[in-house]
Amino acid sequence: MTNPWHVLTEAEREQWTYTPGAGVGPLRFGMSHDEAAEALPGFAASVSVAHRDFDRPTKAEFRNAGVAAHATAVTAYFGRSEGLFCVVVDARYGPQVTLDGISLVGRVPSRLEEQFLSYVLARGIAPQYAPEGDPASDDLGIVMRVQRAGDVVLSRPVFAVVRERANTLWDCVPYDELCVH
Repeated sequence: MTNPWHVLTEAEREQWTYTPGAGVGPLRFGMSHDEAAEALPGFAASVSVAHRDFDRPTKAEFRNAGVAAHATAVTAYFGRSEGLFCVVVDARYGPQVTLDGISLVGRVPSRLEEQFLSYVLARGIAPQYAPEGDPASDDLGIVMRVQRAGDVVLSRPVFAVVRERANTLWDCVPYDELCVH
């Protein structure tokens, strides 16, 4: 039996960069689901609309074909009018995303938090914490969530743009992502 808590090594992960307000790797905020699927040719996409409320986003999971069981690597959320507004990278199977050289995915949260806070303070950005205590930055469009992998907890960043009718980045994070631990 294979280890269900396998975590990709740095060498096994695709390497993406994050540009605040613009996009994550090949994904650009505002693009349609079809454009996102086209931008990720090495990933298989599945779309789910868990409800019929048109104000709720469409959720697309992009599975990494190179990983056993085609595990979800990236989850993307699309609003009806604004297109792609939120990208979540899986801590175990997602690509490594960097922000100015800082690796954000699959890290020990306390070590990343220290580096992330130093980064925002050096740029004159006020440090923020989401309601559950996760480091965040509305200015950078990041909430540093966590994900369990067996007995280990790893960083699982949520990248987003503030949507219409929202006061903060936290208000834009889809409910599905608020419940993941």
